[in-house]
Amino acid sequence: MSRNVPLANLTPRQQLGAGRLPRRVLQLVIGLVLYGGSMAMMIRSTLGLDPWDVFHAGIASHVPLSFGQVTIVVGALVLLLWVPLRQWPGLGTVANVVVIGLAADAGLAFIVPPESMWARVLLLGSGIVLNGVAGGLYIGSQLGPGPRDGLMTGFARRTGLSIRLVRTTIEVVVLSVGWLLGGPVGLGTVLYAVSIGPLVQFFLPRLTVDLGVAGRHPSGQGDATLPVAPASALGSTTT
Repeated sequence: MSRNVPLANLTPRQQLGAGRLPRRVLQLVIGLVLYGGSMAMMIRSTLGLDPWDVFHAGIASHVPLSFGQVTIVVGALVLLLWVPLRQWPGLGTVANVVVIGLAADAGLAFIVPPESMWARVLLLGSGIVLNGVAGGLYIGSQLGPGPRDGLMTGFARRTGLSIRLVRTTIEVVVLSVGWLLGGPVGLGTVLYAVSIGPLVQFFLPRLTVDLGVAGRHPSGQGDATLPVAPASALGSTTT
């Protein structure tokens, strides 16, 4: 397992040509599948969800679509917002839109909601930790951010506002709308908010694939690798 490997600042074409592609694609797929599974675990705990999933669940309660299908549709719509922000999606971005939703529905089909409170809390805690591991895996594959993460960074770049402010604003909005639509807000929402940043901060540098010299800027202007973002800037990685 690599330790303290920084993320490289690569264009979509550079992501595909940076080397170790089979390993990175496999890690991407595993991370996205586990991420969708972790979402299903939190849903089945019935103790509350992260802001974006409160939004997804709220919409799902009003339309003839499954939770995973709503996640896919919302992800695709968010990706369209990248156009005016001049963001370019990578392979991981497009895969994120589809795979996470399918994996979430598969998890919901297999996971039976526990009856006892201790089992629900255990399922919730396990889901949050798995979410952090999965986020480290798919982001660490260095094949592009998720559509929601790209929306955050795109807005921050275009407006000049801090990542912290933009992320907080977006998540407060989606959480509020999701709650008004009937999405589940509870203990899980709070636990996710305070723990996911440190979890991803811990796992991401250890799971990021080392691209070596391929991660350096092609123009020769020095190292184009970026340090792992602070915990306050990470949060949900669907992201």
